[in-house]
Parts: sequence; C-alpha cells; structure tokens
Amino acid sequence: MRNRFLRPAFLAGLFTLLAIVPCRAQFQGQRTYCNPMDIDYKYNFEQEARGISFRSGADPVIVNHKGEYFLFVTISGGWWHSKDLVNWRFIKPDVAPQTWPKEDMCAPAALSAGGRLYLFQSTFGQRPIWVTDAPESGRLEHFNPLLPQIPGAQGPWDPDIFHDDDTDRWFMYFGSSNLYPLYGIELDPTNKLTYIGNSHELFKLQPERHGWERFGPNHTSSITPFMEGAWMTKHNGKYYLQYGAPGTEYNVYANGTYVGDGPFGPFTYAPNNPISYKPGGFVTGAGHGNTFQDNFGNYWNTGTPWWAVNFDFERRIAMFPTAFDEDGLMFASTRFGDFPHFLPTRKWQKPEELFTGWMLLSYRKPVTASSYRGVFTAANVTDENPRSYWVAGSNKPGEWLTIDLGHPCEVRAVQVNFTDYKSGIYSNGSNVFTQLKLHASMDGTNWLMVADLTKERRDRPNAYLELKEPASARYIKYEHIHVAAPNLAVSDIRVFGNAGAESPLSPSNLQVRRDGNDSRNAFITWEDVPDAVGYNILWGIRDDKLYQTYQVFADQRPALELRALTLNQGYSFAIETFNESGVSRPSKVVRIP
Repeated sequence: MRNRFLRPAFLAGLFTLLAIVPCRAQFQGQRTYCNPMDIDYKYNFEQEARGISFRSGADPVIVNHKGEYFLFVTISGGWWHSKDLVNWRFIKPDVAPQTWPKEDMCAPAALSAGGRLYLFQSTFGQRPIWVTDAPESGRLEHFNPLLPQIPGAQGPWDPDIFHDDDTDRWFMYFGSSNLYPLYGIELDPTNKLTYIGNSHELFKLQPERHGWERFGPNHTSSITPFMEGAWMTKHNGKYYLQYGAPGTEYNVYANGTYVGDGPFGPFTYAPNNPISYKPGGFVTGAGHGNTFQDNFGNYWNTGTPWWAVNFDFERRIAMFPTAFDEDGLMFASTRFGDFPHFLPTRKWQKPEELFTGWMLLSYRKPVTASSYRGVFTAANVTDENPRSYWVAGSNKPGEWLTIDLGHPCEVRAVQVNFTDYKSGIYSNGSNVFTQLKLHASMDGTNWLMVADLTKERRDRPNAYLELKEPASARYIKYEHIHVAAPNLAVSDIRVFGNAGAESPLSPSNLQVRRDGNDSRNAFITWEDVPDAVGYNILWGIRDDKLYQTYQVFADQRPALELRALTLNQGYSFAIETFNESGVSRPSKVVRIP
C-alpha cells in the first residue's frame, strides 16, 4: 500500500512553521479557470411568475469577435465581454427600451462575420436581426428590422446563424422539440438575410439506437427526449452540425454531432457521440452550447450544466477544450472538467494539456460553522452536490465556515458556490454583489488571509479564487462579508491543490459486460483502491480514442451502469484513480464488441 501521508521532507518543512507560510512561486495575474464559469449570472423576470427566486445561465454562445470574446446567454438582459476567457464584464444593450424584446432573448444566435457581430433571438414569430461593429459598447442596430416567419417549419427556436467562409453562403439551423427534427435553411445576404426557399429537414433523435439520447437521470426515463441547440462548425471541408439532447433537467445533458460534406448534408451520425458528455462530478451536464475558436486557434465547446436548486431549469455555464482527431472525429475533453484548468497561451496538441493537476482536497472533509439552520448543516459544503447547501443563522458579516483538510496540503485555488435560499431577489440592482475573505491555517489558530474580496462590486455566485501564492495549510476558512440575499447559503466550497503524497495505484480487475437485453447499456465493475477520492471511467470507440469520461467518487460502489452506448458499435474502456495527490496511470484497456 502506498503512503497516504506527506513525504517526510515535505512534512519537516511544514511542521517547522507556527503559522501559514506561502510557497515561493509567484503568479502574475490569474492563469486558470474552473467550471462553472465565474460570471454574474442574472436574475430574470421568470421568477416573479413562478414565485421562486433563482439566477441562471443557459444556452451559451461564445463568439470570438476581432480577437475578443462575447458571451450570450438566455434571458440575461445583455451579454458579457472578455479579453481572456476568464474575466467577464456584463454589457447592457444600448438601444431604445421599446425596441429590446420585452421577453428578452432566449437561446440567441450570435455570429461574427466580416467585422460585424449579428444577433438573433429564438422565436415563433417575427423578430429583428441585430448587428453591431462594437458589441463591447452595447450599441446595436437593426440589420433586418423584422425577419419574416420561417417557411416550412415552426420557429426558428434555438437558432444558429452560420456563414460559410469558403463559399460566402449564409444558413440558419434551428429546432427545439421532442417531436420534430433539426432544420436548416439558406439565407440571402443580398436581402437582409431573409430566407431562400423552404426549410430542410435534416435529422431526428434515435434513442432506440443511441443510448445517450434517452431522457432522465442516467438515461433511465421513458419520456420522449428533446433535441435542441443546433450549432454548425466547418472543419477541414466537413460540416459538423451539433445538437443538444436528451433534455436539460438531468445530469446527462450532452452535445452530439452529425457530419456532412455540404451544409444540408446528407449527414452521418458521428460514431463517438456524444462529443461532449459530463454525467458525473460536481458540474454535471454539458449540452446545448456552441463551438468557437480562441485566439490561438484552439477549439472550445460550451454547455449548460444542470443546477436545479430552486427550479428544474436553473443552470450554469461551462466550457470544455475541444479538438478534431486525425480521423476527423470531434470531441470535447470533460475529464476533470470541473477542476482548475490553465488558460491557453498557445495552440495545444491535446486538450488534456490544460489540466493543472490541482486535485480536490475538500471532498467529504469535516466542516465547522458559526451557525446553521435546520437540516442545512455545514457538512453540505463538501459533498460535491450543488443541490445541497448550508444556510447560516444570519446574513451578517462575520459568519464563517472552516474546512479541516485532515493534513497539511498545498492549496492553490478555492471555489465558493452560493445558493439562492428563499432570497426573494427579483432584480440585478446595485446591492447585488459578493464580498468574502478566505483564510488559511496550519493549526486552526493562527490564520493568514489568502483572498480578500471586501472591495468586490461584482455578483459572483460561483466565485473561483486562484490564490496569488500557493499556501501550505490544513484548514481553510470562509469569512462572510456580503451577499444581497436575506439568507446566506453556500452549496459547496471546493479546495484544490496537492496533498504531497504519492499518486494512487491504478484500479485492478476492470470488467465490462454489455447488457444482453439492451446493448445500449454496459455494466462496469472494478476493485477499490485504498485512499482513492474517485475514479474516471474512460471510454470510447477505440483503444486510442477514449474521449469520454464518467467520474465516480470512491465512497460509492465500485460499479457503474453506463447507458450511453450505440447499437452495433464496439467500445473500449479503461479506468484511472485520483486522490488528493494526483492521478494513476490508466488501467489496461478492456474491449467489448
């Protein structure tokens, strides 16, 4: 058995300290990000009608426009602007109030082409296409004051506007239904992007063949699944028409793609679908997003993870590094997809290069609190479940939480996830901002402040704080200053870094058996590894294409029923262990026909 404790040299250095001692490495600004994205998710008008309070982000589109990034999200009253994919500033539209849609923009389409950014909302009626040369200013003007109703289909709901740079042709793809297919139609650039001809039916879901397209938690519901969120990407002459399925309410919301030789196909189902899939861990769900390129030419796929604290459709935003392999298969890397990742500084060879190796140190660790209410105890903040949470006795400055990591660790980053508990907030006023302090200690008595947000004026419901200097600590303390809600509630405080011990052993005795009654399912078992925090089941269509990951925590059974396979498609599987100090080598690959 490998030593779970710190190496002797590391221990000696730590225990000579009476208080916290920062490590020597220095940071110049934030170098990492962590899903869900750290933006000021907006409250919206839907709350009043439902009588519940929630903030949400859904159906993201990130556009690279003139080397800067713009994020459009459902019903947010504007959009976000960033120069680095980590610091996002909210932009309110600078238009006459009577011209901005009364119902705001749901699942908007956005496109940068020819130096201009185009914006169009989901609709079953007639709506304008907006255009701007400077989206960072908020100024918009009508490109087409009233796009007609679409011929040959209902909608367009969940639209995507696509410009084919090679042919200078314009298209729209759309659809959101558990009955109808995705559609496509050509647009006329000489006539304000009005429609040319009728809509083309492109493809439908086939849950009877594709296991991942089944609805419900872990694909266990018989409800007819939903197809939505069309997005077109052209790569090396191929057209990748992406879609979200089977529904946003559960952990298995994902993105798939069909591939064609032309903008209307014919399209072929990608054998490695879903291309972006994250059913396990803290952030679950990766569906209904878009694909964009950063300034280094790297691809990213966005999605809308399931949150569902106060409302089934309460969601957040995530982005995952994405690539195309030598066979033209598109895939997003969701392995450790809710752990810290480096921001890219160049073109990557493999998207996995961005993983920092900073491990989760806080899972199921004991927590003490200044106060709590009812069943909303402090233990909830280390369970890696955003739908459970701690509620403090008051929302006054000075309320606190202290996590005991159990042994000295090198702490690199902390993510604080707040919850709307009976908040009654229906606005985004000047009082809606987040202030807190983070402290670190070796002995629980002598404390060093490692993060100070007392001057923060942003709302940060999912605040990710990369420490300016790595800190050696056993205890991490959250000190409350301000949130706008009447109740202070925190779902999870996630601590990342390294425990300084050895990486874990690889799991042994991996066994995979395809379900004899339904080959869309497979039963996976393995032997537990001592001192593991969790496991990643790695799977894909070939031994060298293990693009999918299903994360399982070690305090669960060493077994998984995977219900995401395609009929008549063979698969390969491996498994790796992770703990607080690193990741094992993957196990030997197991192949099933």
